[in-house]
Amino acid sequence: MAAPPDNDVLWARSLHHTHNGSPALSGVSLGVREGEILAVHGPRGCGKTTLLHCLAGRTVPEEGEVWFDGAPVHTMGPPQRERLGRDRFAWIDPEPALVPELTAWENAALPLLLRGVPRRTAKAAALEWLERLDVGDCAKRRPRALLQSQRQRVSVARAFAAEPAVLFADEPAAALHSAEGTRVLRALTAAARSHRVTVVLATYDAEVAALADRAVALFDGRRVDAPRAAEVEGRDACSLSV
Repeated sequence: MAAPPDNDVLWARSLHHTHNGSPALSGVSLGVREGEILAVHGPRGCGKTTLLHCLAGRTVPEEGEVWFDGAPVHTMGPPQRERLGRDRFAWIDPEPALVPELTAWENAALPLLLRGVPRRTAKAAALEWLERLDVGDCAKRRPRALLQSQRQRVSVARAFAAEPAVLFADEPAAALHSAEGTRVLRALTAAARSHRVTVVLATYDAEVAALADRAVALFDGRRVDAPRAAEVEGRDACSLSV
């Protein structure tokens, strides 16, 4: 078992995983440099979410290796992986997973509070990120009083307030109107670059992938070259329109 290259903060080799007997990942390898925004691009069902789950330690691949900052994630036990996810990683889902009983600032501060950060410190960090993401005026509102785009901005604020080493974003604009989704993604990528946060972004949208520093393409659980992925995506779109 060889250690990953020194310049990759996140590294995976020969990942294989199945869902109910069907291949989800077939020999996928990649590296992500510190501070890089990497897009994992491909049509729906190609294995993007499974790959992000394996990289984040949420899923242990059936075969292959995942390393973070020189540590083998694939050999960690559940408590270690849970601690890694809480302390070093952040996650954004397609739908904003906010706690309905908490206000926007409390939702944004939640990861810090769960770590034992003093309430005043956690609140200050949450409010700062809500302001940066143009939802500072929503700080005292609960999720049901917010628009979908505002709720997703709160999710982004929560992710950055936790000061993660790596942020995993799984189709973070999929549930938003195109224009608002673009604004959220531009805010996300700008924040990541200004704070040197490594981002792994899953998307089926080539325009979203173009916001990243680099993109890798998946099709049927395998890495493919970008032209092949674009060709496949185009065929999928045509078949859906028939």
